[in-house]
Amino acid sequence: MDAMSRLISLLKQLPGVGEKTATRLVFHILSSSRDYGHALAQSVADVVERVRPCKQCGNLSETSPCRICTDPKRDPTVICVVEKVQDLLAIENTHEHRGLYHVLPGTLSPLEGRGPEQIRIHELLDRLEKDVVEIIVATSSSVEGEATALYIKKLVDSRGIRVSRIASGIPVGGELEYTDRGTIGRALSGRREM
Repeated sequence: MDAMSRLISLLKQLPGVGEKTATRLVFHILSSSRDYGHALAQSVADVVERVRPCKQCGNLSETSPCRICTDPKRDPTVICVVEKVQDLLAIENTHEHRGLYHVLPGTLSPLEGRGPEQIRIHELLDRLEKDVVEIIVATSSSVEGEATALYIKKLVDSRGIRVSRIASGIPVGGELEYTDRGTIGRALSGRREM
């Protein structure tokens, strides 16, 4: 296999990248400057070599603890629990959460062989020994995400720590007529006073 074919083959393994997109990307790289191609290759190598999960929260970072865990402006008494780093980034982009995070990763799923040991539940409980007053559970609203949220609540309840769940429901700008029953039901049950 020649270099171009090998690169196309590797790019096709990325999520959402098919044959045509991979081929377009390769031709873009080849039509760009050599410096760009070398910088891109070096950047990929740097990410592979340097980025690791933070030992405290599970975020991906070049340092451990990561910049979020070491930020003195963060509220260490509030921990937001997420399923994956992408969820952490989505919440972080809102600029609404000023506490810390805990990446599980994943949810409880006995059918797939994922129990508390596989998703860093024990590490979360260890972090609660410090002055944590609230856990915000930001897992998905899937069956597994809900089961994980309930499991965390059950473990944390006896510790006198508040456990809250992110709201879910109708997206901003969403139309009720196009929204499924489960989402509408959840939005109604999670309503709050105006």
